Amino acid sequence: MTRVPSDPSTARRPLRLWPGVLIVALQWLGRFVVPVFWPDALYPAILGAMAAGLLILLWWGFFSRAPGWERLGGVVLMIAAVAATPLLLHPSIATAAMGMLFYLYAIPVLSLTFVVWAVATRNLADRLRRTTMVATVLIACGLWTLLRVGGINAEAAPDFAWRWTPTPEERLLATAGPEPTPPPAAPAPEVPVLPKERAEAARPAPPGAPAVTAETAETAETVAAADPAQTAAMPGAAIDWPGFRGPWRDSVLAGVRIATDWSASPPVEVWRRPVGPGWSSFAVRGDHFYTQEQRGEDEIVACYRVATGEPVWFHRDATRFWEANAGAGPRGTPTVSDGRVYTFGATGVVNALDAADGSVVWSHDAASDTDTAVPYWGFSSSPAVTEDLVIVAVSGRLVAYDRATGEPRWQGPARGISYSSPHLLTIDGVPQVLLLSKTGLAGFSPADGALLWEHPWQGFPIVQPNRTADGDVLISVSAESGTRRLALAQGPGGWSVEERWTSIGLKPYFNDFVVHEGHAYGFDGSILAAIGLDDGERKWKGGRYGHGQLVLLADQDLLVVLSEKGELALVAATPEGFTELARFPAIQGKTWNHPVLAGDLLLVRNGEEMAAFRLALAGG
Repeated sequence: MTRVPSDPSTARRPLRLWPGVLIVALQWLGRFVVPVFWPDALYPAILGAMAAGLLILLWWGFFSRAPGWERLGGVVLMIAAVAATPLLLHPSIATAAMGMLFYLYAIPVLSLTFVVWAVATRNLADRLRRTTMVATVLIACGLWTLLRVGGINAEAAPDFAWRWTPTPEERLLATAGPEPTPPPAAPAPEVPVLPKERAEAARPAPPGAPAVTAETAETAETVAAADPAQTAAMPGAAIDWPGFRGPWRDSVLAGVRIATDWSASPPVEVWRRPVGPGWSSFAVRGDHFYTQEQRGEDEIVACYRVATGEPVWFHRDATRFWEANAGAGPRGTPTVSDGRVYTFGATGVVNALDAADGSVVWSHDAASDTDTAVPYWGFSSSPAVTEDLVIVAVSGRLVAYDRATGEPRWQGPARGISYSSPHLLTIDGVPQVLLLSKTGLAGFSPADGALLWEHPWQGFPIVQPNRTADGDVLISVSAESGTRRLALAQGPGGWSVEERWTSIGLKPYFNDFVVHEGHAYGFDGSILAAIGLDDGERKWKGGRYGHGQLVLLADQDLLVVLSEKGELALVAATPEGFTELARFPAIQGKTWNHPVLAGDLLLVRNGEEMAAFRLALAGG
């Protein structure tokens, strides 16, 4: 029997698979591997992954050697599936990362599954291949409709969960007990306070900070530190921490020295409890601490006991803020002063509350007062308190309220978006309020909000200004801008602002930096770094803590670091090099909140839980 040879004109040529395999391999390597080792390459990697998705379409449509209708059908099917799927997504995915989260992950996943399908089915019959192609594309895209995210971290990595599983906030609401019963109205418990002359010596004020006086020692900016010796002898006693980043808004604490050998003396957990979402830190006064959180449709100002973590009172405002990247809840931190708690919520509610029982002294809606829309990430300012004013930053516009009555006193000019907080300083003997905004840095008169001076630097600021020992100002306006040193002076012709240097050796994003002994220490992206203040040159870079926060123990040249994953670490604040002294797991989940060290008690929280740890003091 003679075998008849097949007709070459009707035989199907083998698929050209190697371009698709190469493209998807480079796509996944660039998108998910390279940024792990080079975090600064994240955004180029994202753009490269999107471009690789287009190359997959070009490969299949023009160079794969698949039959014509199969090539056209595959291209149309993939485009249609990617375009239609967002209509069925959970809102947390549909709007996360400015609405791009689905595409950031779905395009690489679809590219990979499609190439795997092409390789696995290359020898199957045409009908079966086309049926499995449709199923592959629909499954690769449809899977995303079954998911939600709790938000993303600073590197745009999402926290995926099944769509039907409860969120941490929903679990908290399901198990929450009865509302705390407020105590009778009375001043918050006091801690020992040094006499005036010793209080000033315990921690000298930073250059330009309001002076500590007997009359101002109780205000939010100028609370004196408790005697470290007495604090060490009194379990549970706390050094006051009156608001965002401490008395001077610089995350620096003096008068406390801790043991750094955590293998021998690890932090001891005192209590742990769930908390509503939000990125607030703590204000501490005596045995009470205050924070802000979201619980369902109510934004909460909460008071808890330092010693036990038990709630003392809740104040509720019927408002809710949520956006997909960071999640729900307020962004600001309370300020405690003269028996009151001042807060600024994510939708614009400004409260003055009695610190003892949470009763409302006065309340305003700053968004309505200024006719300002809630910004994308919510109002994120923490109130600053002067002798007679409460000042908040309403998305780049300073607004002052009468401290006693809540009556609006003045509004500053609108200066573009800002997620930074007002910063009280005295420069060349002139008290002023500094604010970073989209247009740069500006100084305003606390008395009437008049603009004193400005330094243009376009950006998207989140962090606080800082001061050098000789009175210059350090600023950063975006994740890519780096750090700039400014010299300010008042002369016969008005204010002068001189740029001394701009350094890319330290590029804070929303992670505030500290100044110590002629150097600045903070996060350069997701890695710690140190720069010299003389010229801005980087001294070292090391340690991967994500986008965390830190506190400086000035007497000990020591950084207490809280990582983005909730780990604690001790790092030497010295210019010689990066040295990690200890590390300890503290809390679980994405952690962007600033830690607080009150005496020997370290308070930490994130959007899911909070905890207190007792730290062994140096010398026992």
